Amino acid sequence: MATEYGQGYGWDDGPGFRGEGAGERWHRLPAALRAPVEARSLREFAYLVLSLPIGIVTFTFAVTMMSLGAGLLITFLGVPVLAAGLAGCRGLGALERTRARGLLGLDVAAPEPLRMRKRGPMGWMGATLKSGVSWRHLLYTVLHFPWAVFAFSVAVTLWVTGWTLVTYPVWFWVFPMYAGQDGLQLYGDETHRVYLDNPFEITVTALVGLLLTLATPWIVRALTLVDRLLVGGLLGPSKLATRVVELESDRGVVVDTAAADLRRIERDLHDGAQARLVALAMDLGLAKEKLAADPQEAARMVGAAHGEVKTALQELRDLARGIHPAVLTDRGLDAALSSVASRCTVPVQVEVDLPARPAPAIEGIAYFTVSELLQNVSKHSRATRATVDVWRIENRLMLQVVDNGVGGADASSGSGLAGLAGRLDAVDGILVVDSPVAGPTRVTAELPWRAA
Repeated sequence: MATEYGQGYGWDDGPGFRGEGAGERWHRLPAALRAPVEARSLREFAYLVLSLPIGIVTFTFAVTMMSLGAGLLITFLGVPVLAAGLAGCRGLGALERTRARGLLGLDVAAPEPLRMRKRGPMGWMGATLKSGVSWRHLLYTVLHFPWAVFAFSVAVTLWVTGWTLVTYPVWFWVFPMYAGQDGLQLYGDETHRVYLDNPFEITVTALVGLLLTLATPWIVRALTLVDRLLVGGLLGPSKLATRVVELESDRGVVVDTAAADLRRIERDLHDGAQARLVALAMDLGLAKEKLAADPQEAARMVGAAHGEVKTALQELRDLARGIHPAVLTDRGLDAALSSVASRCTVPVQVEVDLPARPAPAIEGIAYFTVSELLQNVSKHSRATRATVDVWRIENRLMLQVVDNGVGGADASSGSGLAGLAGRLDAVDGILVVDSPVAGPTRVTAELPWRAA
């Protein structure tokens, strides 16, 4: 995975240290005028200059080792030579990633390590030769060399020519004094020579050099785009490996979430309904003992027990509703979300526009998401009204909860919104929170659409 970090790729783009006032004045200049002396431009130019000698070394090493290994394949010696060559290419790739990070600000993650089924030299050689990462590093060393030659030639030629011409008025006196000619020779044959020696020609030369100097950083930047693609595409982890890592992380989130839900259910049952049922059994036992001696007291105790039964049943209904309510299974999101909205402490308008019911798993996550968001509205928002909208766009199920409360909600502060975002991410969903201070708060969730 390749990322570019920070403004100007994470560095101060001006030349040298500047005070705050000088820095403000510097950044008021147009980017085209700043580019030739910006630190970023100098780093990119340095990257292209270093690419040639490094490319020569890496290309020579790769071609030599692969040719030698291929030639020795008629014996067993070719296998370790090929494996050593590929391992060397992986090491050179690590150097290239470090160079790209330091000079281009391109942060490329290290690819997946070797997966050896057997320990020992044979296992290592087999894993190296079977690894697609190793062969992609070899491909990089082969492709990078011709590109490095071209980019080095273009960048150095333009850079040197531009600065030479733009400074020509400063050093043109060298020609008549030491070279025995009137100035920089523009054209010459056996009978005629043209020199840049009068003020007009010197001025035009400097202006051409200025245009070339201003254009060179942008050409260099365009050249480094190819290097970014090569480094990011061949030296980083493959898309498949990245996806596997994401799925493993999402699986961990799902497992942790399921375990947390089970602990919550167990705690709610133990502290709520179970405790009430134990107390109910004790009260009914006492009422049974008093039934013959004091019927009125026994009747009162039975009546109290009846109230406890109703409370316990309500707690069980609430617990079941929090897991997966029957109304969601029977009648879908519209009815289930309307039921949740009716229990909210503020008036909630629900609008569900779906052509069909999504898969039960997606439907359950959507219900849970809206329930959590409406609980936040009730507990924290101090709102007077809220709206819930559910619709489908292509292959995405969209949910949006809006309230007119005090705002300030933040999903990055480890709150319940962060846990909700983790749940959605586990199924390739997205949670976006827009909650400025003083409100309103707009929370949008996206889920993948899968039909029932």
